[in-house]
Amino acid sequence: MTDQPYTPPRVWQWEQTAGGRFANINRPVAGATHEAELPGGKHPHQIYSLGTPNGQKVTILFEELLAAGHADAEYDAWLINILEGQQFGSGFVAANPNSKIPALVDHSTAPPTRVFESGAILVYLAEKFGAFLPKAGAGRAECLSWLFWQMGATPFLGGGFGHFYAYAPSKLEYPINRFAMEVKRQLDVLDRNLAERRYMTGGEYTIADMAIWPWYGGLVLNDLYEAAEFLAVDSYANLVRWARDIAERPAVQRGRRVNRIMGPEAEQMRERHGPEDFERP
Repeated sequence: MTDQPYTPPRVWQWEQTAGGRFANINRPVAGATHEAELPGGKHPHQIYSLGTPNGQKVTILFEELLAAGHADAEYDAWLINILEGQQFGSGFVAANPNSKIPALVDHSTAPPTRVFESGAILVYLAEKFGAFLPKAGAGRAECLSWLFWQMGATPFLGGGFGHFYAYAPSKLEYPINRFAMEVKRQLDVLDRNLAERRYMTGGEYTIADMAIWPWYGGLVLNDLYEAAEFLAVDSYANLVRWARDIAERPAVQRGRRVNRIMGPEAEQMRERHGPEDFERP
């Protein structure tokens, strides 16, 4: 990749030598690259994930469900290290044909139910336990609207801004400016919504907050791409307040540690098989 103008070829071809931090795991085809069975634990819910923002959404919900008294929400969380290509193992591809974390296999059903895509997992678990998602009416519509807003908006933050700002082999002005503009627009959307609301849908904490916080909360708290100063996030006071409030929730603090292999060592936890794991060094 260079700063020179690029003329696309008539037919695009994959160049494995293309740069970037994740170049060795990106490819233009789907399916498994190797045989690898998924491990299983003692609980009905088996999560296969990595502690990225997408992975944190689901483990935060599990920890919130447990904190709310849903003992049946116990789970095992197994690390899928995408930097090592573990998402292309045959067992994981069977759980998620899209080869992206997270994936859930619920063994409380016969046969077991697979659920992939983080938003689908949030809805599945919220409906199963009757928590953090209004059952009907305007409240449910508002919650699902913000949940799907996150699913649609965040690729511009992650694969767009995050890639070109933090991971691309060279800094390119056009894509960084293009995606920075869009991310700031998204931050303004959130800030305006939170000007009159404690949480995304009003006074009730829902899966919409759990979906949005790991990405946009992490961004304004400078835990994502180290871009807080570049994006002048302090100007979004309502969003910062919301992000700090959610960061103080004990279940959120636990959930964001699960399957985490980056950041301070005290915040990492490769696997989680019970609440006692949080007490171990």
